Amino acid sequence: MIGTLIVKDHSRLGRNRLIVGQLMEEEFDRMGIRYIAIMDNIDTANGISDLVPMQDLFNEWHAKNTSQKVRNVFRNKGMSGKPLTTNPPYGYMKDPESKETQWIIDEVPAAIVRKIYGMCIAGLGPTQIAKKLKADCVPTPTEYWSSIGRKCANQPSVKYNWYPTTVSDILSKQEYCGDTVNFRSTTKSFKNKTKIERPPEEWKVFENTHPAIIDRETFALVQELRQHRRRPTRTGIISMFSGILYCADCKEKLYYSVTNNYRREQAYFFCSSYRKNSDVCSAHYIREKVVYDMAYEALQRIFRMINIFEEEFAEKQMAHYGMVKKQELSAKKKQLTKSKKRIEEIDGLILKLYEDNAKGKLSDERYATMTQALEREQSELKSEVPQMEAFLSGEMDKSVGLQKFIEKVKRLTEFTELTPEIVHEYIEKIEVHAPRYVDGKRVQLLDIYFSGVGIVEPMTPEEMEEAFQKRLKAKQTKTA
Repeated sequence: MIGTLIVKDHSRLGRNRLIVGQLMEEEFDRMGIRYIAIMDNIDTANGISDLVPMQDLFNEWHAKNTSQKVRNVFRNKGMSGKPLTTNPPYGYMKDPESKETQWIIDEVPAAIVRKIYGMCIAGLGPTQIAKKLKADCVPTPTEYWSSIGRKCANQPSVKYNWYPTTVSDILSKQEYCGDTVNFRSTTKSFKNKTKIERPPEEWKVFENTHPAIIDRETFALVQELRQHRRRPTRTGIISMFSGILYCADCKEKLYYSVTNNYRREQAYFFCSSYRKNSDVCSAHYIREKVVYDMAYEALQRIFRMINIFEEEFAEKQMAHYGMVKKQELSAKKKQLTKSKKRIEEIDGLILKLYEDNAKGKLSDERYATMTQALEREQSELKSEVPQMEAFLSGEMDKSVGLQKFIEKVKRLTEFTELTPEIVHEYIEKIEVHAPRYVDGKRVQLLDIYFSGVGIVEPMTPEEMEEAFQKRLKAKQTKTA
């Protein structure tokens, strides 16, 4: 006898129980190991009862059934809107006066969360934010929780050592808007506890279940910015326009270039396609200072028009939007009709190919190749049709986005310089056209798309004069 393996309860061996059952009957005997399970009265020295495999099977069923019941309890709790997490995220704490699992704001870490979102809007990425927090000696979430007596499994070995992944997680948590988000992840089975991340469309979101640390507009802006990540140059400098400048011809992003060999005023943008292959597109070279001046002037002009002629400005934008959207919807409808017609044509073509194959006019190999190509085309068209139908039926009213934009402008009465916060809040993207020469002078156009409203149609001096005279006349009539 090589040795003795003693366990208290054979039924508690979990997913290894059936494996141990096989070992008892074959390997333990061959290796000279004596297996003893005290609670189940099993001793291989006295032989193995025929009931042991059946006992293992029933224990397996019991574990599976218990796991399913636990899953059902968690699902019912999650569907009721209660958070499934044991501990609230960084910035929140459990309400000590609430019997339910209610979250309240923990002001100390909440201020750090707001600071992180502010730095992201200012143009910093997760790595840069993490470095800045470390330099400012800001305690990490684990360090803060440990300081208030909350148990944490992994204690940091280096103080204030913020990781970019921690910052990214904070920047992506919808819970900071006041929402409860359940069913983000799951496990494969009660035997396999490996964590499986669910896609966002399978999450269950309950809005306004607790106080918000970050307003929804700020959260949406940060998510938009993180989709267009801005890489710092070798000097560590990031332009406030990085990530929002695009080539008007090839629609690719413009790269930012600045070095220590020349002044910041000489920093410039150029087309990324041109850098990869000069035959694809032109350089679209434009200096950062030029973009700054044109964006600053455009914002100042829009702000003045909204503050002075808000009603007339809104009417002009809606009229312009109506014409553009009418053309866009018309094109979509034509494309939808064309796709549906082609789907029907493919059915007829496949039927004709089948008849030709049956009559011997078309070989089996040729028939298979042609039908596969047609079926592939038809499958792609069928997947596009629902998307086009959803676009046509669910097109939102532009007035909603326009009103939000006007409200944001009225909150910021005036500004003397552009900041990353202003740029990212009010400008969605800027398309840079290739330069051209008029009367020997270099001219370059920019299309500025404002957040929620797209390209704004400015009021002409004549329209502003007409609006002013109309208001003056209305005021005189009221006075008389």
